[in-house]
Amino acid sequence: MTTPVEAASTQQAPNGTAGRRGSRGRAGLAPYLFVAPYVLLLVLFGVLPALYSILISFDDTFAPGLNFNGLHNYLVAVRDFRFAPAFGNVGLYLLIWLPFMTVVVLGLALLLHQRPGRLSTLARLVYFLPGAVTGSAAVVLWLFVLDPTVSPFGPALRMFGVGTLREAVDGRALAFSIALMAFSIGAGGWIVIMYGALQNIDRDLVEAATIDGCNAWQLAWHVKLPLIQKYVVYMLVLSFAGGTQLFVEPQLIGQAAGPGVVSPTWSPNLLAYDFAFNIGNFGAAAAISMLLLVVGLLGAYLLIFRTKFFEVS
Repeated sequence: MTTPVEAASTQQAPNGTAGRRGSRGRAGLAPYLFVAPYVLLLVLFGVLPALYSILISFDDTFAPGLNFNGLHNYLVAVRDFRFAPAFGNVGLYLLIWLPFMTVVVLGLALLLHQRPGRLSTLARLVYFLPGAVTGSAAVVLWLFVLDPTVSPFGPALRMFGVGTLREAVDGRALAFSIALMAFSIGAGGWIVIMYGALQNIDRDLVEAATIDGCNAWQLAWHVKLPLIQKYVVYMLVLSFAGGTQLFVEPQLIGQAAGPGVVSPTWSPNLLAYDFAFNIGNFGAAAAISMLLLVVGLLGAYLLIFRTKFFEVS
């Protein structure tokens, strides 16, 4: 015989199951709702402009309507006498900046991790502060640093034969100056990220290595660095992609140094800007942007697959 309580529970069970299903459904939607704004902005300001750029890189932008002209825009861009110097300048800058930043960032992060405490906390804050300055403001600040007539480092600059701002940014010196500038702005954030990665290393593993006789150098080289290798690859991929897109730094420095010191097409992005807004050849400008995209993807491909980035141990 069925009691009243059993009958009530039998009647409530479907409602309870439905409630749990509804709760699980709402919980399942939550991640998509969190991600939706990013995906929307990515599509509007990343994917669609990229697709449009691909389209007009194969279009004759001087003719009305869409007119497919094959690789003509790419040939115009590559055959331009400013193309090779622009990519060469950025290549030199990357050769200086990426190795220097990687070594110093990892060295400082390892030192902070080796000696935790209040000084380490204060140092992380100090390293991070320059990253809070926006790119254009940082360039203006560095103009004062590089000008020996007003710079607090004027005596040191004159000791290296730099007497004016023009001499500090003339020729290949500009790549060194921009590399120093980029390091001062971006290194702090990466030091904090690498320090966080080092904090995730199992302490038992570090203690076992120490008991086995590892000194600080051996511990860093054979234990810590291999375990944060993927973070290092991630830093290199993003830094390489960002480094190929120099625009503000050479433009503002060129305006401050005076006419004829820095080429207005010093970097590929500046060359694309010149094609688009001074010549009106948006097709060639889009072709340069596509070539930069290919360079960035190739760099990322080499770093990711040569280092087995996606392998899970």
